[in-house]
Amino acid sequence: MQNTAEDISNQAKGHKANLSNPNTSEASKAHSKEVLDSLGGDKAFYGDEDQNASKNPNQVAGGLKAAINNDAIPESGKAKAQEKLDNM
Repeated sequence: MQNTAEDISNQAKGHKANLSNPNTSEASKAHSKEVLDSLGGDKAFYGDEDQNASKNPNQVAGGLKAAINNDAIPESGKAKAQEKLDNM
């Protein structure tokens, strides 16, 4: 393995999945936690830093407007969506 940013991110994804898996042992989870920490914790995930930069603002606004008008969304969620829309 070459240890590129993508390789490190893939390793981190595997260990994070292991932490969430109810079928793995506590020893295995402890090892995955150690490896994740050594990889840089949450900073080990490739591509997370510019995630919002690649989103189309028109599609984001459309999704927020849809959430505001969706009867299945609680009022607290609608208020958050409206706030995000107002801040765009």
